[in-house]
Amino acid sequence: MPHAERGMVVGLFGGSFNPPHQGHALVAEIALRRLGLDQLWWIVTPGNPLKSRAALAPLGERLALSEGLAKDPRIKVTAFEKNLGTSYTASTLATVKARNPHVRFIWVMGADNLKGFHQWQHWQRIANTFPIAVIDRPGSTLSYLSSKMARTFDFARIDEEDAGVLWKKPAPAWTFIHGPRSTLSSTALRQQR
Repeated sequence: MPHAERGMVVGLFGGSFNPPHQGHALVAEIALRRLGLDQLWWIVTPGNPLKSRAALAPLGERLALSEGLAKDPRIKVTAFEKNLGTSYTASTLATVKARNPHVRFIWVMGADNLKGFHQWQHWQRIANTFPIAVIDRPGSTLSYLSSKMARTFDFARIDEEDAGVLWKKPAPAWTFIHGPRSTLSSTALRQQR
């Protein structure tokens, strides 16, 4: 797990990144800029319980490709979940919180994940662990914002213009951040192989 100093604001950006692409780098850059992060931990997961492992590239390969995209020194590419033995985000976040009580974390995710977020194990616990920043992705923004998560936690949504202070808000708190979007997709890139 990367090191963070007391009082730092750290974004957690997890995924299988199979493969990672410029769209992921764009989400990381937007999060760093708009959320006022001191660091962003780009967490390459060993696997995704909701996706098939058949087409999953080796962890080392996905990690190396992610490192190649992470140009900002504040981005810490890591695969620490492998050592934790966790496969679910809720468990990973609980461990991160327990080991770093002095750090302010924000869960960062692309809007494409918002639509199926309610299928994640203990998704409501995730929303109650750390504030969440949802970064816009191509597709229908309105369908993302009508997702079960967005409806359930509508009361906890803060204005996008206040994204820079999201870290000060107790969970549940979340925001939807608009900005430049990349049409790249890991699924489409795998299909081109």
